[in-house]
Amino acid sequence: MRFRDRDDAARQLVTELRKYKGEKGVVVAIPRGAVPMGETIAKELGFQLDIVLTKKIGHPANPEFAIGAVSTHGAVVSGYPGVSEEYIKNETERIKELLSQRYQLYRGNRKSTDLTGKTVIIVDDGIATGNTMKATIELIKESKPQKLVVAVPVAPPETVARLSADVDELVCLYAPEWFEAVGQFYEDFPQVSDEEVIALLQQNNP
Repeated sequence: MRFRDRDDAARQLVTELRKYKGEKGVVVAIPRGAVPMGETIAKELGFQLDIVLTKKIGHPANPEFAIGAVSTHGAVVSGYPGVSEEYIKNETERIKELLSQRYQLYRGNRKSTDLTGKTVIIVDDGIATGNTMKATIELIKESKPQKLVVAVPVAPPETVARLSADVDELVCLYAPEWFEAVGQFYEDFPQVSDEEVIALLQQNNP
């Protein structure tokens, strides 16, 4: 274990991110697990809090194994032998529809925060393959932020190296060689509910 819980991880990340305090910025959290973390970081930095929705494309024989990721705007697919283009196309459309429904649930009629020209910090509670985060980075770049930072408690070293080239800074507190799942590095890693996400967004974006 490396972190007591998500709050402990968020407070450790704040130490590395405090240099951005005073800039005009937004913390963009990936639901659901990272939203409470994002709120803690946003408060400490004086940033706004928002969300971005992305979801992995699972391998047809093993849904937990990501071969790509989808956002509401597009998809990033790493490709994998034996996986048909039709499967990828169908999964992409299915996931886009799911994300659109979830976005409406979380945000209601409130508009997304304008990210143009701002310091944007993408927060997640951990990264495994990096496909979902890569899709998130590409989505955020469409908004032309002045600076783009990724902040996570834990990720494999090869994922950190690959994603670092796509952003201005990648903050990762722990990059172990042995990595099976994000939850193994937390003592307490409960599910975050939709209701909690909605409440946090309403508090920060009335």
